[in-house]
Amino acid sequence: MTAAHELSITRLIDAPVAAVWRAWTEDTGAWFCPKPWTAEFVTQELVAGGRSQIVMRGPGGEENRLEGVYLEVVPQVRIVATDAFTAGWHPAGPFMVRIDSFAEEAGGTRYTATARHWTAEAKASHAAMGFEAGWNAAADQLEAIARRLASE
Repeated sequence: MTAAHELSITRLIDAPVAAVWRAWTEDTGAWFCPKPWTAEFVTQELVAGGRSQIVMRGPGGEENRLEGVYLEVVPQVRIVATDAFTAGWHPAGPFMVRIDSFAEEAGGTRYTATARHWTAEAKASHAAMGFEAGWNAAADQLEAIARRLASE
């Protein structure tokens, strides 16, 4: 049933896991949205139960505010977050669970970003919003930052 509600991208990033992890956790706002959109991480408590508050801004002044919690954070392995809850485990209208995985492969990092939706309709809506192009563009930006960090 999960695969029926799942969208995912994966790629081999030419940078070690430590650099990709640093790019994800330390410079999240710089890569999280495909340009020309921007993301401001107002709160990013990278621990299980920690709060996530993001404001995504579009080139025409659009704003999309997202709030959720981190369900699991295993350094250099996995980050799992959801919008099904806000801080203090208050239920919210769930859209998805996001899973970002990092694994060493061939001297680089196998990065996988997955969105698991509660319903087929939510998955279809996310796909129609441009999931594949948008999340791949964000992953391109993540890779560029990770490669820069790896060369420092």
